Amino acid sequence: MKKHVLIGVTGGIAVYKVLDVASKLRKLGYEMNTIMTENACEFVNPLSFETLTNNYVVTDTFARPHKWEVEHIALAKRTDLMLIAPATANIIGKIANGIADDMLSTTVMAARCPVVIAPAMNTAMYENPIVQENIAYLKSKGYLFIEPEAGWLACGDVGSGKLPTPDTIVDYVTKTLEKEKDLLGKHILITAGPTVEAIDPMRYITNHSSGKMGYSIAEDAVKRGAEVILVSGPTHLECPAGVKRVDVKSARQMYDAVHEHFEWADAVIKTAAVADYRPEQESNHKIKKNGNTLMLNLVPNPDILKSLGEKKTHQVLVGFAAETENIIDYAKAKIEKKHLDFIVANNIAQAGAGFKGDTNIATIIKANGEMITCPQMTKSELGDIILDQVKNYFN
Repeated sequence: MKKHVLIGVTGGIAVYKVLDVASKLRKLGYEMNTIMTENACEFVNPLSFETLTNNYVVTDTFARPHKWEVEHIALAKRTDLMLIAPATANIIGKIANGIADDMLSTTVMAARCPVVIAPAMNTAMYENPIVQENIAYLKSKGYLFIEPEAGWLACGDVGSGKLPTPDTIVDYVTKTLEKEKDLLGKHILITAGPTVEAIDPMRYITNHSSGKMGYSIAEDAVKRGAEVILVSGPTHLECPAGVKRVDVKSARQMYDAVHEHFEWADAVIKTAAVADYRPEQESNHKIKKNGNTLMLNLVPNPDILKSLGEKKTHQVLVGFAAETENIIDYAKAKIEKKHLDFIVANNIAQAGAGFKGDTNIATIIKANGEMITCPQMTKSELGDIILDQVKNYFN
């Protein structure tokens, strides 16, 4: 059966590129429909999309449908992927706030398929904190984004906000639609987020890990057919669909949860930033300020990754090395010390590679010395590369 792509077109000069996207997708054999906002129709006549997709274009929520059906629901039900391109700040804001006041935003609310959003706008608008917060929020809810390119914009500015080339968009759409279930039947155990070590009922020791890297890998692994258990420290992220999440707080709780599921796993990917130390004594009551220096005696937490390396049998074991100096040397030492198959090393002080962002920059180092450089990319893209490497050990 042909897969169905629904293109949502909003009002921006980059609409002309989306005509080429529609043409290329049609040539690849996808069935297509188009929804155009009122503003989009000011840039391109709906007839252009009708001609290229061989299907009618929807522009008005209250227009009489071509056959009897609740049209926005019917379109959403038969769509395998929804692409919004170009996506203006307006439509991004509407979706982020649950506003459904036209045919496009209403259909997005009804969609249960992947929704891919390709922003295109002036650099100042794209970098506006409100727009960035809306984008970050939508990403946390599972919406997919094709990052805009930097370059000369129609307004004359130079910067980020340019709609990517049609080939880039088509490649992203086809890979999302046709993602191979190459991990079907495999069991993957992933850890993510920080751990917290209590000082008293009010205070604790933790770190800046957001959990985004581990959650991205978990989501990618499920899409590729794997069964996934995600052992997660405290985060504000929603569990990806199809993933079984085990919530923990402390390093010792994570140790217990990981060992409980270790034999089940074919691969373990340890992205969590585990606290190396914990207070020797946890106070049952809030420690009161008395003006004197407070001394905390810290003791080591169990080394979860090393303990797994010492007992692994068939499992592929992957570690992460978040460092600020001597990145490669420290990572190589961890491979040997903890009996890893490979490690993902990054400099958390480097822009684009930190804990809380949506991108990462990394080097994958294998036990045999082979190294794979991964330039700045989304954490989801890096997650797929990591899973590709894990898959190689299964063959």
